[in-house]
Amino acid sequence: MKNNLVIAIDGYSSCGKSTLAKALAKKLGFIYVDSGAMYRAVTLYFLRNNINISNDEQVADALKHIELNFHSRDYESHITLNGEEVSDEIRLMHVSENVSEVSAHKIVRHEMVKQQQRMGKSKNIVMDGRDIGTTVFPEAPLKFFMTADPKIRAERRFKELEHKGNNSTTLEEVFENLAHRDYADTTRKESPLVRADDAIILDNTDLTQDEQLAFALERVEPLLNF
Repeated sequence: MKNNLVIAIDGYSSCGKSTLAKALAKKLGFIYVDSGAMYRAVTLYFLRNNINISNDEQVADALKHIELNFHSRDYESHITLNGEEVSDEIRLMHVSENVSEVSAHKIVRHEMVKQQQRMGKSKNIVMDGRDIGTTVFPEAPLKFFMTADPKIRAERRFKELEHKGNNSTTLEEVFENLAHRDYADTTRKESPLVRADDAIILDNTDLTQDEQLAFALERVEPLLNF
């Protein structure tokens, strides 16, 4: 097997991309890279430092002061922003409400894509996001595009927030946030969310986590013999 096999997983928000990516990485012994966490961490930095997303010079300068690192514990991806653990904070609603605008910025995307591509040059990785199979790794040998019913996605996200102790957000607000992000992700000029022509569609509306993992593993297996 090659030592830089890339499995790309793209799809809409709260479709279980990270759940599948982490499960695959654990099963295969690959490295899991959460690209979405990178954009969320940048968004958090911008919010904390009042960066004007419309000011290209300000954005470019801010990116020079952002250092992101991943740490894996039990195949859970933990991200640090300039040495600070921010894995939980980047999932809060105020970050969710702004991440689409930040991640749509050309300068931000170019910087994050460069970092992501470096990660895939010498390691076997599973990476999830919105443009992994189209922009970051268009030559990836295996690509999945995940989707699910919008109401199911909102319910999953709402339960996730509740589990983390965030009880200040309603299900309706989560649903509206996901709808807004879907629109922003699919209509942005820079690397919009689209399914790669060779991506396998995985609709997990009615699938359990074990079932979607089995679906993916069946398609990974032929690649492991090379």
